[in-house]
Amino acid sequence: MEQSVTDLDHVIVHPGRPLVIVDVDEVLAKFMAGFERFVGRHGYEMRVEKFALFQNIYPLGQIDPIEIERGVELFNAFFLDGAKDLEPANGAADALADLSTRADIVILTNAPSHGREARSGWLKKHGFDYPLVINAGLKGPATANLARRTAGASAFIDDLLPNLESVAESAPAVARFQMVADERLRPLAPSLPDRHPRHDEWPALKAAIEAAILR
Repeated sequence: MEQSVTDLDHVIVHPGRPLVIVDVDEVLAKFMAGFERFVGRHGYEMRVEKFALFQNIYPLGQIDPIEIERGVELFNAFFLDGAKDLEPANGAADALADLSTRADIVILTNAPSHGREARSGWLKKHGFDYPLVINAGLKGPATANLARRTAGASAFIDDLLPNLESVAESAPAVARFQMVADERLRPLAPSLPDRHPRHDEWPALKAAIEAAILR
């Protein structure tokens, strides 16, 4: 799947307002826990041993994780029959609701194109009814595109270090924050806190965003 210009073009960013660009999985949604329930229904088990996805999925009772190809199949199937079964990160909806009174919010998520309906429905159900961009690959280019549309300050939040580094390269003026919602993943997640401050709870993250862009 390639990111389409049209997918970015539908997003309205007000030129005088700050902008918050936020990921979904492990930022707004507890993805790993939901995916764990999904693969369990298909005869697999999740062992959270690495900050990874497919390398943590095992056939029941086996010592070797599944092949990457099978992992991709499960991931794609999840967005047809499982993506609605996610719990929101604690405090995320209230934090964004408050931020949205003073800044524009855009959801920037990596998901298969066929998952748009399920992802959009989940976001609206849990209080995240903001413009949605389905991305593919690293998020620096899309973030730069969105940030250029406002003279206000911008912030980007993601759990994955490669996406944060991508934004640092493509849009260095954007404030970057890391968050990992799943408590099991937190000690496993690669971080560079001097480059991308990390806050794994939404009250602290919200305060950091406010300090960075709401001057």
